[in-house]
Amino acid sequence: MKSVICAAILLVAAPAVAQDVHMEPIKAPDQKGAIPLYPAVSPPADKDEQWSHMQVTLGANRLDNIMVRNVVRPTLTPYLPAPGKATGAAVIVAPGGAFLSLSMTGEGSEIAQWLADHGVAAFVLKYRLNATPRDDRAFLDMMGQRFAAAAKDGPAEDVKEPRATQDAIRALDIVRAGATQYHVDASRVGMIGFSAGAMTTLNAALEGQGAQRPAFIGYIYGPMAAISVPADAPPMFAAIAMDDGLFAKQNFGIVEAWRQAKRPVELHAYERGDHGFGKGLPGTTTMGLLPQFLSWMEMRGLLAAKASQ
Repeated sequence: MKSVICAAILLVAAPAVAQDVHMEPIKAPDQKGAIPLYPAVSPPADKDEQWSHMQVTLGANRLDNIMVRNVVRPTLTPYLPAPGKATGAAVIVAPGGAFLSLSMTGEGSEIAQWLADHGVAAFVLKYRLNATPRDDRAFLDMMGQRFAAAAKDGPAEDVKEPRATQDAIRALDIVRAGATQYHVDASRVGMIGFSAGAMTTLNAALEGQGAQRPAFIGYIYGPMAAISVPADAPPMFAAIAMDDGLFAKQNFGIVEAWRQAKRPVELHAYERGDHGFGKGLPGTTTMGLLPQFLSWMEMRGLLAAKASQ
């Protein structure tokens, strides 16, 4: 059954320009290539993940996305470069969704496939989330309330999911342990995250111990408020649209904190794109996001050495 959601829920995609959103439950896609983060742990027998197809109208554009909620089996899905094209760099991709759902295509597989096409081994992280109602309408109401609160006051302290951070650190361990299998350099494994995925990426960098941390991070339309930055924080590539309905009013506190800690940081502030532009909103300069992220990786020497084939 397809549902059209109310104005508050339009915040799920792009608060300023979304015209309507349609959500339709679907069967879980084939995940046979996904690596379970905790293979010895069986998910609850009485619960399963809920997958949906979402269509969002943004001005003249209509975007399609597959999303999942109530994740019970966190996984990591590889997208590997063609033989002979691998650079040896690897990036774990963390989709967003307010810790209530995950944007598995727009902020997951589409990002990972682009990176793989450009020689970077990519891995989509399906991490654990806050529990949400099984009923679609109740879920949408919950999502709308969370995004509306964030748009007004910034993310509340209770908007978090510690298990997501655990899953990110576990994913980093898995990729590094499989470096030979994936033709990657274990010292060049980073992360890129979007919205709540950016928060998860950041937490992995802050809470991971030593070599557990990502070697570099892409922080895409995450909260911009200043934080305490450790002296050994990894290099950061940050991006946000200046009309972001959730975090643009926080200015660039986190970027300045990185700079004050004398850690490498690059900021891209796009004029338009709002929140949730993924790999880029057509008609805006956000379309440059992934090429710029790749150029930043190249500048930092992350693409210089070819992986052994």
